[in-house]
Amino acid sequence: MACPARSASCARPPANKINRRHPSYAAGRGKGEGPVPESHKKQADWKETLYGYVNAVNEAGLRGDPSALRAVPDALHRNRLSARLTETANREALLGIRTVRSEVRARIERHSENGKDVWADVSLHFVRSCEQLGVTWQEERVDRERLRFVSAGKEWRLDAAEPLAIEGRFRAVVPQPDDELEDLFERRDAMPSVPYINMNPRGRFQSRVYAGPGADGAYGYDPYRRGIPYRRAEAVAYAERWWNDPNPAYHNFEVNCTNYVSQCIFAGHAPMNYTGRRETGWWYQGMSNGREMWSFSWAVADSLQRYLGHPRSSGLRAEALGSPDGLQLGDVICYDWDGSGRFGHNTIVTAFAPDGSPLVNANTVASRHRYWDYRDSYAYTSRTRYRFFHIHDEF
Repeated sequence: MACPARSASCARPPANKINRRHPSYAAGRGKGEGPVPESHKKQADWKETLYGYVNAVNEAGLRGDPSALRAVPDALHRNRLSARLTETANREALLGIRTVRSEVRARIERHSENGKDVWADVSLHFVRSCEQLGVTWQEERVDRERLRFVSAGKEWRLDAAEPLAIEGRFRAVVPQPDDELEDLFERRDAMPSVPYINMNPRGRFQSRVYAGPGADGAYGYDPYRRGIPYRRAEAVAYAERWWNDPNPAYHNFEVNCTNYVSQCIFAGHAPMNYTGRRETGWWYQGMSNGREMWSFSWAVADSLQRYLGHPRSSGLRAEALGSPDGLQLGDVICYDWDGSGRFGHNTIVTAFAPDGSPLVNANTVASRHRYWDYRDSYAYTSRTRYRFFHIHDEF
């Protein structure tokens, strides 16, 4: 599906002053918010059809009922949405999680019109309030979709919809060193800190979602130990700051999940292991004369999983756990979508649900405080497998 790049006709409203009548904005409405305003009904263009689509998706998610998706005419996309909704509803019924409010904010990123049809790239920002054991928390996710609208007399019809970003859609296969080669080339060079480190993350990101300390009661930090402590609170603060806003100090990839997780770990004071060879170490230098200067383990999901799983005596180290139960803030979850042994996605733990289950932040599909198992992902299958890594408390 080709969609010529062209800026949307209207700028995005300021985040703190959302204008629901702005042509580039549409939002699903929560319970008790009434029908679509008459001012919207008077707009006889394709944006009104977009509004109806967003409202149907939001209503289905709020009720946990796929029948609300009947308004989506593209059968393939309707089935994708229904499968995701069913997986999520089954999980939440089992865990006693209830959706108390749901909102979808839609923004037109770019579009192309030729009179008879319109192609539009749209971001859908899902904001959902969940409740478990009498405690509420908010999760967020930003899906990007390409939509085609066709003119049907005086009306516009949504003809096709396709996700633009799916976790694990692209799985890079890169050469992997054997264990001896990895140890031979690994060394630890001092690297500059990232530009943003929030020393007081709780001040800005207060939440009733539970955040568990480390085994020693202080996020793994003991001032009497030797070595560099992993500053878990700072890794989480970085994850919260940049989950939906790429840090300009780094290259931003189309599949950015591992690059983002590596940045978060580095913000927690994990030292880079610079080797100068892309297939060894864990390091980042950026672009130099058109050359990609970073290790595969920094930016490729399967490579980071392998790097964390390889024992070493210094630098970034991790312990593989058998379940998510022992994870702490700043730890990492890796996702093998089809059970092939090749991992295609990584997330970082940033909070915990009231029952202690990890909530994660991620990129590619920008996510904040998302439930760790990703049953609400288009990439999820019945064969999906996970690896849980507890980052060592000191390096």
